[in-house]
Amino acid sequence: MIRVVLPAHLRTLAKVEGEVTLEVVPPMTQRSILDALEGRFPVLRGTIRDHLNQKRRPFLRFFACEEDLSHESPDAPVPHAVISGQEPFLIIGSVAGG
Repeated sequence: MIRVVLPAHLRTLAKVEGEVTLEVVPPMTQRSILDALEGRFPVLRGTIRDHLNQKRRPFLRFFACEEDLSHESPDAPVPHAVISGQEPFLIIGSVAGG
């Protein structure tokens, strides 16, 4: 089981509290995790990735094991700790200000 932590606005949209656990079809990549997430919560389609090109939305970041995975290939394997369920895959809303 993969654990996913969503930012508050996406938890509200998906009507979930806390972490989401997902069954993900291998290979365990950002793409497969997001495919499983959007499959389980169709309301999230287009909120994390663009509908057309499937690229990450600009104000969202992906983290796992204290590493920023946002600029990694969506088909690169996620860390083993995420695959084993020890660590969550984090989707974080960017903070901007001035």
